[in-house]
Formats: sequence, structure tokens, C-alpha cells
Amino acid sequence: MAGYKRVELKIIMDRLDRKILNIMQRELPLDARPFKVLGAQVGINEDDALERIRRLKNNGIVRRIGAVFDTGNLGFTSTLCAAKVPADRMEQFVGVVNSYRGVTHNYLRDHEYNVWFTFIAPTGEKIEKSLSDISRETGITDIINMPVKRRFKVDARFKL
Repeated sequence: MAGYKRVELKIIMDRLDRKILNIMQRELPLDARPFKVLGAQVGINEDDALERIRRLKNNGIVRRIGAVFDTGNLGFTSTLCAAKVPADRMEQFVGVVNSYRGVTHNYLRDHEYNVWFTFIAPTGEKIEKSLSDISRETGITDIINMPVKRRFKVDARFKL
């Protein structure tokens, strides 16, 4: 696809980077200065901990730092969507999709339906309206909505 290519990252992480990531995945301290506490846990100061995390984020190892909520228990609904997007309209489509607060993941796939994204909202009706708005804004009409019927929780934490 024009403008999109797979990039292989070759980032060197030392033992301390791995230790920091292992802690951050499971138990980032709930503290006013969590990186000070995290640094102390691994034997470095807050500035060094923050610098290591910034480097890992800037190099694509860390994508985001934030809480993960059980949206179902909070009364929200979620769906997986797939869209057929021509290469010449990809950037615009992805930009519009990513502008919606309820979009949590967005992936390019090697498939007839080449853009897949997850969407969370207070109701299924809100998702339907948002998908309709996305279609209207982008001109992409082939968007499939696959609401969650049965939830599978995958633990996506990795021992480094």
C-alpha cells in the first residue's frame, strides 16, 4: 500500500529496561510520582526511569501508558469493525477513524477488508451512528460492524 510499509525495529534493551517493562505491565505504582517509585524499585532515580521509558516509547517499544478498564462492567458496549479502504484513501480514512474517542485499536491487515479497528461506546446505537458518520465523512461505505457476543479476555502482558 502506498505510504505504508512494515518496519523491523532493532532496539537494544538491557536488563534494566526489561525489568522496568515487566513492572509497568503488571503493577505501575498508583502514586503521585509513579516513576520515582518505579525507579526506586529497580535502583535508579526518577529522571533515569523517565528517560528510559521515553526512549522505549520513542523507539516504538512502549505504545501507550494508561489504565485498562473492563468496559463491559462499566456498562459500555464494544465492537470489532472491518473496512475495505482503497490505498489512495487510507490516510484520510485512518485519520477520521482515529479521531473518534471510542476507537481503541486500529490495524492495517493484508486482507480484502484491510482496516480493522475496535470501537467502544455507551450503547450499540452510538457505535452505529459513529460508523455511519465515519462512512459519510470518508465516503467508505463497506464497513462491517461485528458487536461482541461473547467476551474473551486475553492477558497481553509479556515476560521480558
